Amino acid sequence: MNIAYLTNVTPHYTLMKPLYSTLLLLFFSCYCYAQSVKVTGKVSDEKGEPLIGASVLEKGTNNGTVTDGNGMYSLTVGYSNATLVVTYVGYNKIERDMNGGANLDFALSDATVLSQVTVVGSRNLNRSSTDTPAPVDVIDIREVTTKQGQLDVNQLLQFAAPSFNSNRQTGSDGADHVDPASLRGLGPDQTLVLINGKRRHQSSLVNLFGSRGRGNTGTDLNAIPAAAIERIEILRDGAAAQYGSDAIAGVINIVLKESTDQLLVNANAGVFKAKYRFDDKSFDGLNYNVNLNYGWKIAKKGFLNVTADYNSRNHTNRANTVDSLSDLARRQYGDPEIRNAAVYYNAKIPIGNNFQVYSFGGFNERHGDAYAWTRFADDDRNIPSIYPNGFDPLITSKIKDRSVAAGIRGVWKSWDVDLSNTYGFNKFHFGVENSLNTSFGELSQTKFDAGGFQLGQNVTNLNVSRYYKTVMQGLNVAFGGEFRTERYKIFAGERASYYNYNSEFPGGSQGFPGYSPADVTNRSRSNVGAYVDLEADVTKQFLIDLAGRFEHYSDFGSTVNGKLGMRYKITDALALRGSVSTGFRAPSLAQKYFNSTFTNFVNGQPVEVLLANNNSAVTRALGIPQLKQETSRNASLGITFTPTSGISVTVDGYYVKVKDRVVLTGQFSDDDEDIGALLKELRVGKAQFFTNALEYTTTKGLDVIIAHNMPLSVGRLSTTLAANFNWMELGPVNTVPKLAGKEDIYFDERERRFVLASAPPSKINLTFDYSVSKFSAMLRFIRFGEIKLANWDYMLDTYSPKIQTDLTLNYKFTKNVSLSIGGSNILNVYPDMSLPALTESGGAWDPVQMGNNGAFFFTRLGLRF
Repeated sequence: MNIAYLTNVTPHYTLMKPLYSTLLLLFFSCYCYAQSVKVTGKVSDEKGEPLIGASVLEKGTNNGTVTDGNGMYSLTVGYSNATLVVTYVGYNKIERDMNGGANLDFALSDATVLSQVTVVGSRNLNRSSTDTPAPVDVIDIREVTTKQGQLDVNQLLQFAAPSFNSNRQTGSDGADHVDPASLRGLGPDQTLVLINGKRRHQSSLVNLFGSRGRGNTGTDLNAIPAAAIERIEILRDGAAAQYGSDAIAGVINIVLKESTDQLLVNANAGVFKAKYRFDDKSFDGLNYNVNLNYGWKIAKKGFLNVTADYNSRNHTNRANTVDSLSDLARRQYGDPEIRNAAVYYNAKIPIGNNFQVYSFGGFNERHGDAYAWTRFADDDRNIPSIYPNGFDPLITSKIKDRSVAAGIRGVWKSWDVDLSNTYGFNKFHFGVENSLNTSFGELSQTKFDAGGFQLGQNVTNLNVSRYYKTVMQGLNVAFGGEFRTERYKIFAGERASYYNYNSEFPGGSQGFPGYSPADVTNRSRSNVGAYVDLEADVTKQFLIDLAGRFEHYSDFGSTVNGKLGMRYKITDALALRGSVSTGFRAPSLAQKYFNSTFTNFVNGQPVEVLLANNNSAVTRALGIPQLKQETSRNASLGITFTPTSGISVTVDGYYVKVKDRVVLTGQFSDDDEDIGALLKELRVGKAQFFTNALEYTTTKGLDVIIAHNMPLSVGRLSTTLAANFNWMELGPVNTVPKLAGKEDIYFDERERRFVLASAPPSKINLTFDYSVSKFSAMLRFIRFGEIKLANWDYMLDTYSPKIQTDLTLNYKFTKNVSLSIGGSNILNVYPDMSLPALTESGGAWDPVQMGNNGAFFFTRLGLRF
């Protein structure tokens, strides 16, 4: 392994040298190619009064300026037909083509609530993402999907946003079907997801296995088709005081499309370059996607936009990595097979001049097949007369996800009022195929209904705000309330999926034992919250934001949190921003009430494991306390710097301390002196449970984004260097008197390493995007930092830094037809290998940031009518 490490890493470090050299040359030496044009003008209101500090931006670039004390601006743009975008708080945005002109004046009209846009992280209407007190990434989905081969939202963001991480899992039961994702190295359930500014429901799945998000619930972003999305806003800052529970790491706001009178059709297809298979296939894992989007105008300013999407992904297999079959844990190791269909809509209908009703939502259905660990021919759990060569159980899933939101928004006595109700539902139904119940003998069935779980959430929300232009340099006052109910259920599978018919043999369906009547759960809770948010431009240079929120939960009580954010413009080119806040996350209902008996593998050997809920006989006997909320302290400090036209730099440091972090404990054995007798009565070999085991975790990090945009020869080159760096520290273990001295089991080294791996030390993304006329090309290098995980021998498996190379070529035949071809990881780089029988996943690699499928080649056809 060490030899492979040295062999693989050296070329990548060698490769980085010319990359950085190229970047420096582009930033500082290529101005000689520029053919720039200077444009000047004035920005005023409808009465002709100058608007001081209005933003003037060259569309599609980071090149911009602000107006001076007389409302005047001067900007050097890349070419004579550039489009200028002008915005000012409280006014409607204007976009206008230069058409060769050197002077352009703009008159902005007062914005009504029907046309204003709120950027996540600020309740101030038309506040730009570039002048908020906390960092906000705005990702144009149409732009990203044109230039990337990834077809689902998680993977799109994984390669577009450095602070976003999502690992595709294998051999991890439900996590194979729903990819866990996170911001800034915190848990999947510590990031809040919104759609059109409204809280999105979480998945009903709690992640039990895999290398990311263990013991966490999260939001299934892949249930939302990328074709339905206009943009995604990522607030990289704690925001629980503004938005409530879960927003410890930040907020992801998904904004749906509003376009009309335009049919968009996209067809995508791609395959992986096959390697480490047992056959001679050259490619596997065929992915294809077809989507349609169309919008209709309703009345004068209303619309209905609808998206239909179908996505298919076949199995990959990377199991053939060992010389001896005795070292093989799985004959099928790779991506699951997924079939995903979705329909989403977004609608607004005006009522008079001051009000509108709106609604959005959709449904998604996903069917998945994921391979479990192999039961070899001589395995005690195999019946040779049924499977002479052993068998590879298939864990199947039927996931139904639906949501609908409706509300009314308008202006009442100068106050902007928004009243809405949002309902979301997620159901996860497991099946097992190519399996058996060993205890039933040779007559055992081979296909089982294993039961599952579901989560419903209903949110009623009221937001009220008003902007006072004449108070200081502008004051926005916002307040509101929220009432939320949740219900979580576990439903049983068929009897043969969980029952033991002969105590001398293992019972239940192999690969995934079904949920029994003893596991059935039906629990609910409610909470009420209220907030106040004040945002003031004290001077033209100084912005301050102050927010506070109270919430009361029916199952654990009340919490109060606050946030203070500031932004100071030192010069037109340099600004300082920062914030401090407190936050919280309520334990999910799944963490409190999930219970099950399942099969785990330790050193390749099967062991029955009881996962006991927070109110079970096991947890009561051990004195495990009731789960309580996690609390956090957040701080961030950053700068935004625009030294010259076409170059922007943002650097943001952050600190997040989470207290009483909820985790899934290690597994206590039936030979333990305190818990052993109880486990033997339940006929399980090991037990684990959820608890606030970690006294605290501390995450320190740095986000750096350097963007450069310039004319180059007859085209235009955009270069972006985006990097995220993390340092995580785990505090002491909170245990109970009966388990004192067993901290290494309560939360052992393997579990600690999984938490640390959720905050990868670094991810660096260097992208070159060149366009000329109808042709564009994107070249990207992504460096994934080192990850260390503890295997079942409690030795460290090191996954050294690797560089992935992506390339996409796009050509627009007409304004209505475009074609993209390209590849991700075109140099076919893999993580370092480990011994399959000792890894969490049973393959040569644990799931890490870059994945383990190798090169992916794709094509995309886009049609616009």
